[in-house]
Amino acid sequence: MSGSTGGGTGTKTDGRVERGNQTRRLVLGRTMDIASIEGLEGLSLGRIATELQLSKSGVFALFGSKEELQLATIRAAVAVFAEHVVTPLNDVPPGARRVRELCRNWLTYSSERVFAGGCFFYAVAAEFDARTGPVHDAVARTRLDWNAYVEGTLTEAQAVGDFAGDLDAEQLAFEVIALMEGANAQSVLLGDTRAYARAERGVTSRLRGSATEQGRGALDAADAVGGGE
Repeated sequence: MSGSTGGGTGTKTDGRVERGNQTRRLVLGRTMDIASIEGLEGLSLGRIATELQLSKSGVFALFGSKEELQLATIRAAVAVFAEHVVTPLNDVPPGARRVRELCRNWLTYSSERVFAGGCFFYAVAAEFDARTGPVHDAVARTRLDWNAYVEGTLTEAQAVGDFAGDLDAEQLAFEVIALMEGANAQSVLLGDTRAYARAERGVTSRLRGSATEQGRGALDAADAVGGGE
């Protein structure tokens, strides 16, 4: 008897948890798009509840405060970014091709508007760059992590002989990120989709300029497969 009751309670609990998870995914899907256009300050529990026709108390129970909603939105955006930009590289070995495909994935992520307002992190970084507090710190951490990932990918390519031994990976990462973000900014502000092709040419030029003969061959092969210039 007690086993039957426990099982029923467990089923009901599991059902509530799953409904809560579904609501959380629904909310975060909306907040990521809002934040990419209006910024994280455009988020509020009441607004989200109204737009998605949810109870405000239910949304509050999931997130507790505007700040937690903002932080949860950043975490969700990191997962989406990784899915589109980083995860596709899982089967690509270290080298110039991996660097090239990483940059191409980023440009595709921005140009195809995975987030409605272009790159989520570019948008919220501009919003919180001069502020302090937990949300600023979370945004800053995403930037540091991205810089480190690009630098690490370049360093790995250098280690396998695709880039020169005196490569300044930190400098080259800064330059290719700047080119990609410049394309994102111009496209979003001016509707100029040609900016992505310009960025791709610039990235290719910078990578080739630092690559060894072996690395240039890998970049040529990557561009032939990807249709790059």
